[in-house]
Amino acid sequence: MDHLPPTATGPAAAAPDRLRVDLADRGGPVLRGANGALYGLSDDGVPGDAILAPLRLTSISQKPEGGLQHPNGDALTVAEAHFRAGGGDVFVLVQDVYRRWPYEDLGFDDYLAKLDAVARRVAAHPRCADFVLVPFNEPDAIWYGLNAPGAEDFARNADRFLDHWRTAHARVRSVAPGLRVAGPNETRYDHRFLPRFLAFARDHGVLPDILTWHELDAASLRDFPGHHDHLRAVERDLGIAPLPVCVTEYGNRRDLSVPGQLVQWTGMFERAAVHANQAYWDVAGNLDGNVAQTNIPNGGWWFFRWYAAMPGDTVRVDPPRPHTIDTLQGLASLDARTRQAHAVLGGAAGDADVVFAHVPADVFGDAVVALVQEAAWTGYEGAHAAPRTLLRTVTPVAPDGTVTVPLRGMDRMSAYRVVLLPAGDGTPDPAPVPWRASHEAEDAAITGGRVRVLGTVADANGYAASNARDVEGLDRPGSAVAFTVTVPEAGAYDLDILYGNATGEPARQRLTVDDGPPARVTYPCTLNDAHRSRLTVPVRLSAGTHTLTLAHDHGAVTLDRIDLTAGTGEPFARYEATLADTTGRPERRYADASGLGTGALLLGAGDAAVFDVYAPRDGSYRVAPRADGPVALAAHGALVRAAAGQEPRLLLAAGNNRITVTGPAALTSLDVRGAGDGDGLAGLPVTDARRAGGATVVRDGHAPEGHVLDGLGAGASATWRVRAERGGPHLLFVEYANDARADTGHAYNADVISATALLRVNGGAARRVTFRNTHSRHNFWTLAVPLALDAGDNTLVLIGEDGPAPAIARLRTGPVVGG
Repeated sequence: MDHLPPTATGPAAAAPDRLRVDLADRGGPVLRGANGALYGLSDDGVPGDAILAPLRLTSISQKPEGGLQHPNGDALTVAEAHFRAGGGDVFVLVQDVYRRWPYEDLGFDDYLAKLDAVARRVAAHPRCADFVLVPFNEPDAIWYGLNAPGAEDFARNADRFLDHWRTAHARVRSVAPGLRVAGPNETRYDHRFLPRFLAFARDHGVLPDILTWHELDAASLRDFPGHHDHLRAVERDLGIAPLPVCVTEYGNRRDLSVPGQLVQWTGMFERAAVHANQAYWDVAGNLDGNVAQTNIPNGGWWFFRWYAAMPGDTVRVDPPRPHTIDTLQGLASLDARTRQAHAVLGGAAGDADVVFAHVPADVFGDAVVALVQEAAWTGYEGAHAAPRTLLRTVTPVAPDGTVTVPLRGMDRMSAYRVVLLPAGDGTPDPAPVPWRASHEAEDAAITGGRVRVLGTVADANGYAASNARDVEGLDRPGSAVAFTVTVPEAGAYDLDILYGNATGEPARQRLTVDDGPPARVTYPCTLNDAHRSRLTVPVRLSAGTHTLTLAHDHGAVTLDRIDLTAGTGEPFARYEATLADTTGRPERRYADASGLGTGALLLGAGDAAVFDVYAPRDGSYRVAPRADGPVALAAHGALVRAAAGQEPRLLLAAGNNRITVTGPAALTSLDVRGAGDGDGLAGLPVTDARRAGGATVVRDGHAPEGHVLDGLGAGASATWRVRAERGGPHLLFVEYANDARADTGHAYNADVISATALLRVNGGAARRVTFRNTHSRHNFWTLAVPLALDAGDNTLVLIGEDGPAPAIARLRTGPVVGG
């Protein structure tokens, strides 16, 4: 389908959906409670700090330190990165101390000894007040049979669990009186058991500090509000004050990574003012499907970035079909101090009108600037650049106090952010929306492949797929998918391919345009053939209709969808200052609506704006602060001053980069230009390394320079000499592969393991570097490591540790400023 700008008119269709945002019906402060993650962190450094900091996760769920259920994700270990990024509660799933799934039952005395040990260790942590112990996980299905259908069996099993709950609760209190306890943590909301549990807990003084259960089925999108209402009614009947709630697992594979699905879940939980953690199905350390690589966001990450940035108080949202699965839903907020209203919506295709009612004149005046942006689905492993702005316009407030923002041609899997700000003098620049069209693989001409259905409501744990279908079986000579596309004008286009590759090494297809010569397309590995990634291939097309054919060459590639986008020349992004994170209390001035139309951020002494800047690849970019005076830019440990009109060159890492701007000045935007120039980087080939302790160099045709440094285990090392033109902060880019896995026998996840090595610079203290799993020993990702180098010659040493070691393909380094 063609993706039309929101103000354009598409083919005749039904009347647009209407989502109403009532700015006068305010709730409490935005909780942001539904951004939590189960095993979203696997190690300190996976995911990276620049990915975690903007999200401000309110809670995470992890295993006890040293627990055997998973090979990584130890609560005390990952808590350091979580707290560093401003994160909230850490839920410790105590039964994950066991190895088997379902948990082996070695007797309750055995469990109590383990519970005591976990409680003592958590209680010794300096931030033990931020931890919550979850003594039991899914007791309806594991150990206790609370899901027994017969009344007699249920009563017997319930009594046994309640007795054990009382004992476990008392044991935690005896070890650490201030340590919080959560439960019962069943697989579902249990109308039958929960009243019995709460009455017992009230009568015996063992109420949980936080009430927990799971909402995993697609039906939860319909049923959760009723569950929450039932809970509050039970509490009232029992005379119990409302307990805090955390839904410790929500969503399924069809939801994770998909912005349009995540809107439905988070909007539902935010309205109920409860916390919630996304479920863990496949890979620890990727924030449950929202981080493509250690530092690289996908579309789901950008949705949660919007959620974290919502200011002020929640306001009422009336969707066209409340509590209905896979329909247009949303959440919204109003902040009188910053004079902004935010609405995030999605979950349906087609057209919609977002109607803001009771727009307060004392906040916005008689006209607003409306800004619309889209976070698209890019798969679990596909990178997503900063969301594209689709609409930027001044809209008068109607006499009845409403503002209507039209959205046309929405994608069901995308989320959309609508921001209202006061309109000053002048006219905003129109949003440059390049032409774009999408084509489903199942609708193309297929030779030697099969259409597969997955990710439907009936198959909620199936992986997400565009239009719930893809084409598999393209694994032999002659297999091909031919797309018929029509483009409006001649020029350069980006061909984005949503795909899966489970072959264990890069796979290839031949791309032909009409009858032209074939070009080779190489697809990196993905976790499995349905774990989507996105690959961008440049093509040049003449105006009119063409056949784009992707044909088998080597391995097997599953094709989902292609997107064609008109080329826009040199990459360029503008980040609005009034929408950036801030420290201090800078004022916002909206007197001028020209340019971006979003006004200026007045940075005083002690104020700062923090921007999340996306870089498509490792390299140098021109970064221009638009301000009325000189400002300072801080990135990756470096500081540079920029006068008005200057564009310092900064070395950025592929993915997200946190850039802080300080004044004093009036700042309107941070403009970033360039595709990532890597010509100035100093290359450190693995063949140049001085090796010791068993480290070797072996050939690998998939590595960028044809070799890898292998055998970097305990006692091994590799040393490089690098010359720096000037001293100061640098970035070291380490290209590596790692496919270490644990043999735990879990059918529902891959049990991938990170690899580690120690890095020592110029004989200084060694620090651990953690390399996330790349799903193949022939899949090479890049990890950016900040370091300080001296002017002149320097020594870099990578030292192996016990445990999995990465295969190193290449090192490159350069100064952050002017790199």
